[in-house]
Amino acid sequence: MPRSVSGVEMRKRQAAHIEAPPQPPGQPRPNTCCLCWCGCCKCLWNEDRMDRSGQTCTKMDSIEAAEEQHPSLDEVLSWSRSFEMMLRSLEGREVFREFLRSEYSEDNLLFWLACEELKKETNPTVVDEKARIIYEDYVSILSPKEVSLDSRVREGINQSLAEPSNLMYEEAQLQIYTLMHRDSFPRFLNSTVYRDLLANRRRTCLDT
Repeated sequence: MPRSVSGVEMRKRQAAHIEAPPQPPGQPRPNTCCLCWCGCCKCLWNEDRMDRSGQTCTKMDSIEAAEEQHPSLDEVLSWSRSFEMMLRSLEGREVFREFLRSEYSEDNLLFWLACEELKKETNPTVVDEKARIIYEDYVSILSPKEVSLDSRVREGINQSLAEPSNLMYEEAQLQIYTLMHRDSFPRFLNSTVYRDLLANRRRTCLDT
């Protein structure tokens, strides 16, 4: 039987990660926290947000950088040619997430990013913790953020909870990736969110 971990205990563990002091520049990065799936500079997914000088930024620096820096016209255009390229761009994920939020499907992207972080984890204790948090947040039928998975994949996840691994959500992640690629992405490219950003980047290029 899978070991039960309460939602309250999970949130306490998450809070402990968040309240930890920032890592000084030049020091190795610790294991990424469970809430860093969407932009914290300590996440591997945020390596394209490293300071141009080569120093590691703090979480607040990351937030400020996201506000001050904007994707180039070439980068914005590249998103229309490659869903994968958009996902590999922090700015692309931020804009796509804004669109998904308008369609009430933001949790699909959050789940996919959470699975990406889990796959990079090698510490068994952290794998166990993150795997169970992902289950509670995105797979459990009791969660308001539950993503759409078929019964076969869901059953496989339930069986894997007895001995969690960093690849236990791989098939589920592929299902959500495919859903976003085939369903949400085409609408995103035709949305005002993307078109307005593209028009803004073109005006900026003309002004310069």
